[in-house]
Amino acid sequence: MNATSRSGALLAAFACVLVGASFTANSVLGAYPYAGGQALRYALACLLLLPLLGRGGTAPLRALPPRAWLRVAALAGIGMVGFNLAVLAAERTAEPAVPGVLVGCAPVVVAVLVPLLEGRRPTRPVLYGAVLVAVGALTVQGWGRTDLAGIAWSVCALGGEVGFAVLAVPVLRPLGPKLLSATVCGVAALEAAVLAVLVDGAQAVRVPAPAEAAALLWQAAVVTVVGFVCWYMGVQRIGAERATLFSGLIPVSAALTAPLVAAGAYGPAQAVGSALVGAGVAVGSGVLGAAPHRRARAGALTDPTGTTGPDDAALRAAPHAPSAAADPDGVARRAGERRP
Repeated sequence: MNATSRSGALLAAFACVLVGASFTANSVLGAYPYAGGQALRYALACLLLLPLLGRGGTAPLRALPPRAWLRVAALAGIGMVGFNLAVLAAERTAEPAVPGVLVGCAPVVVAVLVPLLEGRRPTRPVLYGAVLVAVGALTVQGWGRTDLAGIAWSVCALGGEVGFAVLAVPVLRPLGPKLLSATVCGVAALEAAVLAVLVDGAQAVRVPAPAEAAALLWQAAVVTVVGFVCWYMGVQRIGAERATLFSGLIPVSAALTAPLVAAGAYGPAQAVGSALVGAGVAVGSGVLGAAPHRRARAGALTDPTGTTGPDDAALRAAPHAPSAAADPDGVARRAGERRP
């Protein structure tokens, strides 16, 4: 594993650890209007990200064709607002472990889906590692009570997790991590605000209690701003396939931090599951010495649909879209929690 891959792995791992540790903040927001809280979270995150872009940092947005804007809207609606809505709906009739286990299968889905969309076979080490990560996540969380509705919403949450990684790939190159994060947060805030008005009307937003305000600030400033930017920087370096392996660290991080607030215990099952997740990440990411698949690494910079339509050509030819190789950190432009 070279220096670029190593830094990408560390960034993806750090982002997922932040997400897992944020579950405590979510419990504080149980009584706060869901959609309104999401709108506040993403709007604040967008405002915090804008100063990081620098002068002219939003210029690449002018070169985005309509097709790319549709992808950004889908990323915000499916991978962010939709994901959180699905988890909330699942937990109404299912124990939290159920959507957690289904979402833990995301590395397997991404390991198969991304190569197929690119017209190639899945990379065996990544696929084997993804299976280990999924088994480890199941071991950490266990299974819980549920019904058909809980399972259906959990599957939707899985789709949101997969979409969060895959839908971003085509627009990651022209925008970069910072600008992409700021853009999707702004779009997600608008989508959540519309949903809040439709569902909750005048009660869509209220003044948060001190604990709720602290939780919203944590989710916006740490989980979203820091987590999103680190996540997409990781995807940029090692590709969506290998980056998604690190989502297995989310339940591990949650299990490790739960005892701190008396919300759970870390026992033998959690230790075994954590070891399986670690083994899966090591096998799939190339930490054990296996050379990463060249095309898998390139997946972060290519359109996973395998198509090159006129809009995609415009993206690649955009004068404001420097290559990821020339600007791996997106310093000249982009930004961007399973956000639970």
